[in-house]
Parts: sequence; C-alpha cells; structure tokens
Amino acid sequence: MNTEHTSCLIIGSGPAGYTAAIYAARANLQPILYEGIEPGGQLTTTTRIENFPGFPAGIEGNELMERMKQQAEHFGTQVRFGTITAVESKQRPFQVTVDGNHLLTADTLIIATGATAKYLGLESESQFKGMGVSACATCDGFFYRNQVVAVVGGGDTACEEATYLASICKTVHLIVRKPHLRASKAMQKRVLSTPNLEVHFESVTQEIVGDASGVTGVRIRNEQGLEETLAITGFFVAIGHRPNTAAFADFLELNEEGYIRTSPGSTRTNIPGIFAAGDVQDPHVRQAITAAGSGCAAALECERYLLNLH
Repeated sequence: MNTEHTSCLIIGSGPAGYTAAIYAARANLQPILYEGIEPGGQLTTTTRIENFPGFPAGIEGNELMERMKQQAEHFGTQVRFGTITAVESKQRPFQVTVDGNHLLTADTLIIATGATAKYLGLESESQFKGMGVSACATCDGFFYRNQVVAVVGGGDTACEEATYLASICKTVHLIVRKPHLRASKAMQKRVLSTPNLEVHFESVTQEIVGDASGVTGVRIRNEQGLEETLAITGFFVAIGHRPNTAAFADFLELNEEGYIRTSPGSTRTNIPGIFAAGDVQDPHVRQAITAAGSGCAAALECERYLLNLH
C-alpha cells in the first residue's frame, strides 16, 4: 500500500466538509478532503436554494457546492474523489484506508459524511426527484406556495413538515401507513386541527404520477384495497434520515438513531482528535447553513487540538 501523511483529513464534502476545508487550509493545516460517493452532498440533489445567506435571488445547489469546493482548493485543500473504507482509531496518527487500497495517516479527522434521506424506493419517486419529489419541506416548500402537495410519513418529522407546508400551501395531504400517527400528542393535535391538512390513514403510496413538467399526482391505496389519485404538484418524503456513519460505528459513540455524539456546544467526539460536523451529528436541524457553521467550528477545534499536540 502507498502511504502518505496529513495533519488534517476531512471525510465528506457538502457545506460542512468544504467549510471545514476552507478554515483548515487558511490555518495552514494543508488538509486533504475526500468527497465520498456523493461529491457535494445532498445539496447537489436540490434544484434551487433560496435560504442560504448571500444569494438574494437564490442559487442552484450544484453551483453553491462547486463554489465552496473551488474556495477550499484556492486556499490549498487537496480535494479528492474517494471513499473512506476503514479507520484505525487506536493508533496515533490515525490510519485511514481509502477505497480499500490507499493507506493514509492523519493527526486529526473531521467527519462530515452527512445523512441520507430515506425514500420509499418507488421507480416513479426516482424519476421525479428534483421535479416535484423532495425530502426537505424547509428547503423546497416555498416553491409550492398556494399549491396542493402531499407528505408521506406519520412521525414527528412528517407532521412538522406537513404543518409547515399547510401554512404556505393551499392543501396538504398527509399519507400515513398506520391507522394512527406516531408523533407526539401535541404534534398530533396540531395536525388534526389544521383545516387545510387532510390525513389519509392506512394508506400506501403506489405511484407518483407526472409528465415532462414534473409531478401532477400521487396514486394511493387504502387498507380496503381502494385506490385514488390525488392531484398534487409536490410530493415530500418524510420517513427519516440515515446518518452515514457505518465506517465509524465501531469506535465512535452514536445516539439511538446512529448519529455521531459530540460534546455539547462542540464538534468533539469521544475520541480526541476526531471531530464531527454537519448532518452526520445533527438529527434535528439539517440545514446547509448550520452544517457550514459546524464545519467552521470543527476546523477551529482541530487547529487548537493540533497546537496543543505539538
């Protein structure tokens, strides 16, 4: 195996990884960043972003990520395509394997591998992703103002997204597989008392319908086998996220949902020298701006750690 060393290895791209890289590079840490299987992260699957500060007219997700990447490279970050397949955390420096065949040693690690939205797995869902199918109402809901949309899911996240959308959309259909909501009692009460929010219990999404312009409807089937097609322009999947932590589960502390635990008000993990930023340690907010902020914090904490190390 080929071996090289870096003082700061950043695992994962997206707002957290690229921001960490910008700060680490400006601190002369000469970071190496591996982009992972989805360079740019989840934002590359989003069309237009209108809530990231500094862009009054909005910006395409791919363009924002490309600009962050270029800025990181401008200050000296080595951005590479590749996936971390193993980490030996008990040794110092850490030993990291990339794509199963390249060995790297690092004094510090910043993990910014993000979280992946869970989807239903329908072919039509993939077909219309970015054309009416979304996994983030906060990100994309504005585009469906005064329109009719659907949300699938029955937990707190689904109910939060449905009530948020109900505040800006004409009608919201909440498609729930079970005969009840799994959300908290307070959230259930809010959902059931929202006049323009219609709940379809014991219903399963069969197919998302659309044309070249995007989503036009969703076909659902209830417990009795009866099918109906709801006319909608937006379909929001709110069945949870899966943090990308498989490579770190053996040595980092994770919460019940699999997110990396960090010290309160910090990006430090249970292992000194390893930091976590962005959605991989954030089960609640999961926004580009908060991910970028935690990427900044991780790089600053990484710099302080290295100063104390030498």
